[in-house]
Amino acid sequence: MAPTWLTVVAWAYLSVCFACAAGIAYDIAFNRRRQPMGIMNAVYPITALYLGPVALAFYWRWGRANQPAGAARPGERTSPRWVVMATEVSHCGSGCALGDVISEFTIFWLGLTLAGVVLWSEYIGDYIAALVLGILFQYFAIAPMRGLGVRDGLRAATKADFISLTAFEVGLFGWMAIMAFVLFPAPHHLTPSSAAFWFLMQIGMIIGFASSWPANVWLVWRGIKVAM
Repeated sequence: MAPTWLTVVAWAYLSVCFACAAGIAYDIAFNRRRQPMGIMNAVYPITALYLGPVALAFYWRWGRANQPAGAARPGERTSPRWVVMATEVSHCGSGCALGDVISEFTIFWLGLTLAGVVLWSEYIGDYIAALVLGILFQYFAIAPMRGLGVRDGLRAATKADFISLTAFEVGLFGWMAIMAFVLFPAPHHLTPSSAAFWFLMQIGMIIGFASSWPANVWLVWRGIKVAM
């Protein structure tokens, strides 16, 4: 069981993040602020699920489409380099985060362990799910930009996203080890049925966001990823 104060903080932050994600999704869908690159319509709300108000502020200042969908568009504004990289990392992190959420619930519901340790099964499940969704997210970004077919697009997406998503998961997995062995060691492990678990996972995703930043800078510099 998590202490009461942590549960309260967890519910408060989760509520703020859900509200931020819902606000971005509403703006995109109902104010017709759809992104020129379609996958970003999902990236911004998903990023808000763990970065909360920071993601909302970033979206409103730098990510929001200049004009409603279908309206005449003026010249595109120039974004600072850090904004370009933050967008790249958000795109990478959104696929990872979504994969982690799906994997964590699945492992919990099925009661899966590896060598009697839940964390090892979480590592494998989270990484595979993040890899699959990360590559799909990257495919829907890189294939349209480069005019690639399905096979070449998936190959390019795998090459572009493998390193960055691995860097994201390394940061997250390090924090998950601290959760499992330091903060809440057996038999007091937190599970996905608790708000505290997801609050701590949000912290891990923020760490993953930071740990994947250098990898994304390198990938863009080498031309493996295309700056958004």
